[in-house]
Amino acid sequence: MTGLPPLLPRAPHGGPTATPFRGLDFSVNSNPYGPNPELLRAAQQADHAHYPDPTYQATRARLASWHGVTPDEIALSVGASDLLHRLARAFLPAGATLLSLHAPFGELARAAQLQRGQIQVVAELPELLPAPTRLVYVGHPHNPTGHRFSTAELQRLAQQCEGAGALLIVDEAYAPFLPDGAVPLRHPNLLRLQSPGKAHGLVGVRPAYAIAAPEVILKLENLAPAWHVPAGTDALLAALPDAQAFLHTTLPLVRQHALVLAAALREFGAVRHHGTPYLLLHVGHAAQVTQALLGHDMRVRDCASYGLPEWIRVSTRTPQENDALITRLKEVIR
Repeated sequence: MTGLPPLLPRAPHGGPTATPFRGLDFSVNSNPYGPNPELLRAAQQADHAHYPDPTYQATRARLASWHGVTPDEIALSVGASDLLHRLARAFLPAGATLLSLHAPFGELARAAQLQRGQIQVVAELPELLPAPTRLVYVGHPHNPTGHRFSTAELQRLAQQCEGAGALLIVDEAYAPFLPDGAVPLRHPNLLRLQSPGKAHGLVGVRPAYAIAAPEVILKLENLAPAWHVPAGTDALLAALPDAQAFLHTTLPLVRQHALVLAAALREFGAVRHHGTPYLLLHVGHAAQVTQALLGHDMRVRDCASYGLPEWIRVSTRTPQENDALITRLKEVIR
């Protein structure tokens, strides 16, 4: 029917599929030392017998105080994907443009297509935003390339968005993995997207939230159903500010493991690695290599959906598991 969203396939992702998989999964960018026991305990001990506060005021106040903002600048969510779909519905009318610095996260691209928006991908910061741009997406760092812009560049881009009537989305899903990854920017046309489940090894609980100007948050909240965050996820987010010791202990190890893995993978082809837990390996035939490794109970990410069909994305696990991948790659590639 005219005016209804088109029927689209699901966006491709790493991780689980309908087929059970119990091997080594290098396709998911998550802390291999997770889950954070403190946050897991908070989720498990939440009051699952009653509805949570539909405004989530206490949790929003906790996160706001931690980030130095006000509670009406915080929106909670089950997964960043939900927020991205709401952002497209709120800010991307049919025919308008989503401008993405490098390939956008698949869920945002799908959300834009559901809105019948246009998607334009560029590799460099534009001098001017092409009309009619209404959303601009930046991964900080970008997945899967690891590229990131400086704080000054992001500030300038936010100012460009203000002039064009667009909203800048800075996706910080993997910023905690970097020593200097946070973007403490505030601008009326900037939204910071937070996915703490990645760094804390708790992606299954799907914690996420956005930091933005009150008028942006109000539009996101308008599109959320009642009780859109379950009690366990709400409790995890409330406990987040006091549960950072886990990151201080584990993330230096993750960064070191990723460096060692990147060095080992250069035996097989060009490697792109910029300090993230994930890296890109040029194999020339990503789909074939991905399928061959799956036959050995190992999963990596074919990057064809990012426009990189000759590359696979590998996210570091423990040293022993990384060694097992190297052994299998020697068989598969050679």
